[in-house]
Amino acid sequence: MEQFTAFSDAERRRLDELVSDRRERHAIREDIIADGAHSPDCHVILSGLACRYKILPDGTRQIMAFLIPGDLCDAEIFILKVMDHGVAAMTPTVTALVSAEDMKAMLRETGCLGEALWWGTMTDLGVLRERIIDHGRRNAYERIAHLLYEMLVRYRMVELTRDDSFDFPITQTDLADATGLTPVHANRTLQKLRGDGLIETSGKTIRVCDPPRLKDVAQFNGAYLHLDRVHEPARVGQRPGDLV
Repeated sequence: MEQFTAFSDAERRRLDELVSDRRERHAIREDIIADGAHSPDCHVILSGLACRYKILPDGTRQIMAFLIPGDLCDAEIFILKVMDHGVAAMTPTVTALVSAEDMKAMLRETGCLGEALWWGTMTDLGVLRERIIDHGRRNAYERIAHLLYEMLVRYRMVELTRDDSFDFPITQTDLADATGLTPVHANRTLQKLRGDGLIETSGKTIRVCDPPRLKDVAQFNGAYLHLDRVHEPARVGQRPGDLV
């Protein structure tokens, strides 16, 4: 949230208290909240990796977004009666539970907390819009390049990269479900990205070998992540543009 605005010490303490009060651990593939379910709480990813997904009547799955530490899974649940999609853990994942009443109170505030929550929602919607563009206009090579560059930027935001490397422990089936490709096509596309010297993979770690070139291949424009709203550099000497 501090990619959007700088919090006061009091606001930071309040957030720390909210995410420290109650926590849940989720196993790989376990639903954090199921499609059609309701929860009295909102879930915030503290560690691990999760995804938004939908299962079609024929049993196939579409992954619509990946959720990393700091992301809200279900900010809309206190408004909706039930979820219209599922959120599942891709790795062992820890979430913090924030009550619907606390969420409502923060959203009604006029200070930084309320604005930052709205910023998070707008960014979430921006990611979903990019997935629509993926399926409508990007070819497989551009589609996977765009997803990997987006994840690099998002992991940079929460300081979970190491020399342009990040842990992305998903299977080829997961990648295919996220990009609308078959696992075979997704695998061939990854091999081409490796062969072209754009990425390297080691286990579940991805290293972007040439970030400017990958960004160019992906035709990546980070405006949908709204990093231009940062009031102060996230770290000493770092500016929003450094993240993208």
